[in-house]
Amino acid sequence: MYHNYAEVVVNAPLDKTLHYKVPDTLVPELRIGSRVRVPLGHRLVNGYCVGFPDAPVAMKLKEIKEVLDHQPLLGEKMLRLTREIARYYRCTWGEAMEAALPAAVKGGRKSARGGPLPQTLKALRLTKDRVLTLEALEGLRKKAPRQARALEVLLESNNGIPLKELSRQSGCNLGGLNSLASKGLVEIYEQPNRQSTTVGAIHELPLLETKPKPELTSEQGQALSLIRAQLRTQFSMGEVGTRRSVPLLLQGVTGSGKTEVYLRAIEEVLAMGRGAIVLVPEISLTPQAIERYGGRFGNIIAVLHSHLTGAERYDQWQAIRGGKARVVIGARSAVFAPVENLGLIVVDEEHEVTYKQETSPRYHAREVALMRAREEGAVVVLGSATPSLETYFNALMGRYQRAILSQRIGQRPLPRVEIVDMKEGFHEGRHTRLISRRLELYMKECLSRGEQALLFLNRRGFSPFVSCPRCGYVLRCKRCDIPLTYHKRQHSTICHYCSYEVEPQENCPECVGARLNYFGLGTERIEEEMGRYFPGYKALRMDSDSMKGRNAHAKALKSFERGEVQILVGTQMIAKGLDLPNVTLVGVISADTILNLPDFRAVERTFQLLAQVAGRAGRGPKGGRVVVQTFNPRQYAILAAAAHDYEGFADRELEYRRELGYPPFGYMARIVLTGQKEERVKDRAQKLAEALRQAASAPSPTKVTTPGVEVAGPAPAPIPRIKNQFRWHLSLRSPHSETIKELLEGWQGHSRQSLGGNTGGVRITIDIDPYSML
Repeated sequence: MYHNYAEVVVNAPLDKTLHYKVPDTLVPELRIGSRVRVPLGHRLVNGYCVGFPDAPVAMKLKEIKEVLDHQPLLGEKMLRLTREIARYYRCTWGEAMEAALPAAVKGGRKSARGGPLPQTLKALRLTKDRVLTLEALEGLRKKAPRQARALEVLLESNNGIPLKELSRQSGCNLGGLNSLASKGLVEIYEQPNRQSTTVGAIHELPLLETKPKPELTSEQGQALSLIRAQLRTQFSMGEVGTRRSVPLLLQGVTGSGKTEVYLRAIEEVLAMGRGAIVLVPEISLTPQAIERYGGRFGNIIAVLHSHLTGAERYDQWQAIRGGKARVVIGARSAVFAPVENLGLIVVDEEHEVTYKQETSPRYHAREVALMRAREEGAVVVLGSATPSLETYFNALMGRYQRAILSQRIGQRPLPRVEIVDMKEGFHEGRHTRLISRRLELYMKECLSRGEQALLFLNRRGFSPFVSCPRCGYVLRCKRCDIPLTYHKRQHSTICHYCSYEVEPQENCPECVGARLNYFGLGTERIEEEMGRYFPGYKALRMDSDSMKGRNAHAKALKSFERGEVQILVGTQMIAKGLDLPNVTLVGVISADTILNLPDFRAVERTFQLLAQVAGRAGRGPKGGRVVVQTFNPRQYAILAAAAHDYEGFADRELEYRRELGYPPFGYMARIVLTGQKEERVKDRAQKLAEALRQAASAPSPTKVTTPGVEVAGPAPAPIPRIKNQFRWHLSLRSPHSETIKELLEGWQGHSRQSLGGNTGGVRITIDIDPYSML
């Protein structure tokens, strides 16, 4: 069909589409969903064709310069989905489209230079034996800590590592790596480039041998029957627009067999000629997920997550779009996977905050899954042992179906949980006990029996702050209003918000004489302490600092599963979803790290983390025990987690939320203003708050009125400065989401404020349904 004009969306702070003339030469190529190259002002930008208007909006239109793809990368269903995301989350349509496509797909399967991928890569390997390398490493630890870290990474890998990958893992730049080579400690050689040979591969990990399917429990069978009924109802109906499935909450205690229900549901979907997406909250869960789903479905699975290389992500995406992969496993962004005839979306551990994106578009993958299911006529299963209060409330109100798995597989009991008050015995003489005597005793017993222990602390690094005991000086980031965290292995203090890094001084720069002390504890310190408490047993740390390498999560878990490691120390990446039958003891080093954050969800998140990490114990026939260390032993979330009492906790917390009008009894939006000049940010925040209050107190000129929106603030954000940007925020609350949406639309239209725009040096960011108030 011949089209003279095209409607185009570009990724710019514009809340509108643009019209362009279609040259005759491009008419055969251009389709809805095609990426195009168009002029915008004095530059050329990429955009997406979203329609063909009959008449132009202006007499003189610029022409489209190029159609970038042979086939549209976004289908019409995905265009409608991204439009709904843009409307709900108050971002631009262009931002939503960009989020739906991996960068590697937009760039094509090419190297960074734009040419074909090279057949070999430069890599480094050790030239000395382990003893000589360790001697050299100790000599470099203080004067060149990043070079020392590079040697450590090479020692841990036992293999050569590509130059760029080693630099990324160790933080050592290419100059430092070349310096190691000049010292004769490493050599540079050519290594085959695995990326150049992975076209069409679904996933590189070996598949498990096919195992017989376990017999379902009666509760699993009932849950599967509910899903099966939904699937049959959905796919026996007519057009997609008439289909409205009811989401199913699969609420099962840890170890109750939720994954087996997912697997059986996917089998049903595949038998109907449809595909499935399984979302997992952490990359660390992906290796076990690949094994389970690969063992059942073979080479029709694909994986999408941020630790894939660009070429691997491109291959996976193309395998999905081409129909080779019918089951997709991945983290948050996998919700956009181009699965044709999508029949099922599983959101595993649906309560996890990692499903919420903290950069624009600030979408929540669970909510996008529900949007996409409505668009595609698919069924959504939300799984968790500790559902979010929003999901739980929806199930109570009958908006969602609910299936309960109340028992572990094999009738195994949930682990006994003991609470240790750390106010008693925390200080012994001049020393501080990081591990209570009770936990130490249980660990000795556990390890002596050949069993394994898991220690959880949701704080990485060695010490969370460095301070002077004489004058109280605290070593802080020069760009952010937060203390620097000491990382002992790197011998460096690092800001976890902007990555500013400085080598710690021995003496206080304020009062000069006193030595600086390292206070608090992180996972790196716990890992080191294990060597002192339990010599002869190997500890392994899993956090975002130690798991940077390629397939690092899979290698670490395999090492632990094989029994090569007896103690696993980690942050929240080890707290959920992992099935480790030989773990009979879980120790929570501090249950208080999140509890006192200035965030209304802090108590809920504390309960969920404790309940989830406790669920790692006793999943095998040996049973299990959990020790929770805390300075708040009577706090109700901690007591409820120790009693495995989700309903008791949820009912009490819902009452607090009801009194305050917080979700799920109301809707929220958070507006954050940032800029380099604090007075300007403060002034803009005050004017914005006043404008919104005035708009909220008057009837809207459109179809509904906006009274009922409460505007709170403005105030400095809990972290008032990040990356030299001062931060003020305010929040909107209302019983109805539409009133907040209408208020924001009206204000933006009246003020001509672009979405995510920058006015007078102040940037305004809107976060709908915020999950962080920091």
